[in-house]
Amino acid sequence: MSSNLPESTDTDLWVSWDEYNHLIEKLAFEVYKSGWKFDQIICLARGGVRVGDVLSRIFDVPLGILATSSYREAAGTVQGQLDIAKFITITKGTLQGKVLLVDDMVDTGLTFSKVQEHLKKEFPNIEEMKSAVLWFKGHSSITPDYYIDKLPNNPWIHQPFEEYDSIRPHQLEAWIRKGSSAK
Repeated sequence: MSSNLPESTDTDLWVSWDEYNHLIEKLAFEVYKSGWKFDQIICLARGGVRVGDVLSRIFDVPLGILATSSYREAAGTVQGQLDIAKFITITKGTLQGKVLLVDDMVDTGLTFSKVQEHLKKEFPNIEEMKSAVLWFKGHSSITPDYYIDKLPNNPWIHQPFEEYDSIRPHQLEAWIRKGSSAK
């Protein structure tokens, strides 16, 4: 599957599952090396869910999920108005203390800025908040506290799970057959 990816260019970054998982591990290590201790992780759905899940497991801290959406126009390629969910899903208590805000990337910085403002307003018991992402694009208005790759040319990032964006339930049987014949 992942070995058939096109070559990355200044305008398109293609990421395999192996690369994606390795980037998450590198991000966890960067946070660990910093020595910063945090109480909870809040990840932004959908892109930050996998990243947040792995970090939550490695650091053994509760994971909260906040749904946001802005990339709905033109098949998810154009940023529109930002929607932030009214509630956070978290397994233990409420958002408080030291919080690590996690997503897959910072693109323009608009979502991260608005979410940080929203969280500080809605959860006054947050003592400190830092941010962690895999990719940080050059045109971003903010700099995350932790990131793995800075992308000065602002490429479109083709993440491995995006292949599911175009498949629908009625196509699964053929999709599964195709996947098993490729092995």
